[in-house]
Amino acid sequence: MAEQREWSVTGMDCAACTTKVTRAVERLPGVSAVKVALMAERLSLVLDDGADPAAVEGTVRKLGYGIAPKGQDVPRKKAFVLPDDDTPQNDDHSSHDHDPSSHTHADPADRGKAWYHTAKGRLVILTGALLVVAWGIELLTSATIGYRAFVLACVIGVAPVAKRAFAALRMGQPFTIESLMTVAAIGALFIGAAEEAALVVFLFAVGEVLEGVAAGKARDGIRGLAQLVPKTAIIEIGGRTRTVPAETLEIGQIVLVRPGDRVPADGEIADGTSGIDESPVTGESIPVNRTTGDAVFAGSINTEAALRVRVTRAAADNTISRIIRLVEEAEDARAPTERFIDRFSRWYMPAVVGVALLVMLVPPLAPGADWGTWTYRGLALLLIGCPCALVISVPAAIASALSSGARRGLLMKGGAVIEAAAKTTHVAFDKTGTLTRGKPVVTDIVPAPGVSEADLLAIAAGVETGSSHPLAVAILARAGDTAKPSQAARALPGKGVQAIVEGAKTWVASPLHAAELGGIADPDRASALEEQGKTVVAVFRDNTPIGLIALRDEPRDDASEAVRQLTGMGIASVMMTGDNARTAAAIAGTLGLDHRAQMMPEDKLTAIRDLGPQVMMIGDGINDAPALKQAGVGVAMGSGTDVALETADAAILRDRVTDAPALIRLARATMGNIRQNVTLALGLKAVFLVTSVFGITGLWIAILADTGATVLVTLNALRLLRFDPTRDA
Repeated sequence: MAEQREWSVTGMDCAACTTKVTRAVERLPGVSAVKVALMAERLSLVLDDGADPAAVEGTVRKLGYGIAPKGQDVPRKKAFVLPDDDTPQNDDHSSHDHDPSSHTHADPADRGKAWYHTAKGRLVILTGALLVVAWGIELLTSATIGYRAFVLACVIGVAPVAKRAFAALRMGQPFTIESLMTVAAIGALFIGAAEEAALVVFLFAVGEVLEGVAAGKARDGIRGLAQLVPKTAIIEIGGRTRTVPAETLEIGQIVLVRPGDRVPADGEIADGTSGIDESPVTGESIPVNRTTGDAVFAGSINTEAALRVRVTRAAADNTISRIIRLVEEAEDARAPTERFIDRFSRWYMPAVVGVALLVMLVPPLAPGADWGTWTYRGLALLLIGCPCALVISVPAAIASALSSGARRGLLMKGGAVIEAAAKTTHVAFDKTGTLTRGKPVVTDIVPAPGVSEADLLAIAAGVETGSSHPLAVAILARAGDTAKPSQAARALPGKGVQAIVEGAKTWVASPLHAAELGGIADPDRASALEEQGKTVVAVFRDNTPIGLIALRDEPRDDASEAVRQLTGMGIASVMMTGDNARTAAAIAGTLGLDHRAQMMPEDKLTAIRDLGPQVMMIGDGINDAPALKQAGVGVAMGSGTDVALETADAAILRDRVTDAPALIRLARATMGNIRQNVTLALGLKAVFLVTSVFGITGLWIAILADTGATVLVTLNALRLLRFDPTRDA
């Protein structure tokens, strides 16, 4: 039976690393659906029955990376140079502890260390020292002895790189940066360019350090989310308190949250009232007042008074954990641009190697051409053949954007969603709970002749008992405990609710539906109320009107500003609602957008389809599920609810309509960043491809161009971590 398995893999600093791991693991028998996430440092695959997971781990280690099953620490490996004395000698992976290739990859224990304390940093120091010693020997002795010193420095520095190249070659991957580097360095030695070969090895090591630092910074944005939840919690047991690890909290336990403390788990306030700063979760900077019965999120900050909070979710399932999971898993949803670049890179490196061979072989056939000169130029071309900068240009930008958005309560499920959101031309809003507050209040009670207001409310509340619809909640709140007993209640989508009350079938429905069934006594009064922007429901029994109830749901304070921003971005807005045309027109007129009213769920679906593939639909994630799925980008809006995190393509955690244009602004900035990265990567490659062929630049410039481009692209992507999409430029 096939089984899904996951591992943590350390040491992957660029997209070439993920490619090597993917292609090597895919060759193993019984392995399928291999996915490697660079920023999340995750390897996932499907193992057929009888396939050996140890073979997967062994393959990854042979490539020089650390690996351990998900949830376990990756075993530390001794570096090739200056090993740590505290490295365990007797773990299960001791046979790999002295793997010379391990020094060029990140040790998990290196996280947070200065670069010169890391394994990669130690290699830079070693190769740099060897280079300086060789220069000193040449200066103090003779060119012949100096040449030998440079040869020795090159061989020592390139040895672990060559081992990794050979390991990849054995796994069917001849075109890797390690193999190109090894061939270029050895080739340079053969044509007598030992000094430059040693310099190239040193610059390669420096480039790997810079790539590691840049990749680490990109990952820190995601790891920083995990630091929002406190490590410990104060629980109450039998009237006494004690401190326990937050990860051990169980559902139902009571935790004490003092002023200034972070909430250690998703929960519900059991006792107390205080201001809660939810900015770590939703990005909302202004504290909100929470009291007994209100939900609070792990990671939010208690600002005023002590609270007793009942845990409602385990640590692995709290809001922060789910956001982190969503951001990490979003790497699997690759953008079309990323998939194209990946296909392009598969032939780019072999093509450059082919050109390098032609440069080495064809010109020397001409009279007077020098083999050494053209071999040198061909070797320089080899170092330009790695597409690292190009391949990482998309995932680095997307990872930064996802992290930046998550800190502001804007979640998008991967690069494909970001690319689609950037192309948005229309935004369709649900009305209730999206453009409006979602908390209507009863404004008018109009009983039919012979019916009292109290009876009208009690009957309506009886029909609505058990419903969570905003209109039902408002009616139940106004009726208090006067609701009449009811049974057999059922919803009529787009029409209302019916139930048996006092032995008779009773409806609370839209005036249009009530008119069809003879359930409305004063249609003119209903129309007048609707023209005031109010939602009207008719309460009736078989051909017997009982009365009208009018409710009003006020637009959110920032709704009109959101529409203005979208218009300024060249995006058309439309409100879609099941409400009547008069109420819809009144609210849409206030906000300044188009509207479509009296829409059943299937009508919304059709309308979204008619607007085309570049429409973004924003709704509550439940009632609008079909429309959210049909839209180019479906966005669920809600304060950290399960629906907001797990349905649709994206989520807005704050109840802010202006976050809709912010989401699109972030997506557009990300795609702009990606275009900059691709231009930078291809531009540098093209320039140095030409200059290398014409002998203007040599080996050390070529390797500097390769690693430099990767670093520049990654650093450019990191700028998105500081980008604030909520600012209307």
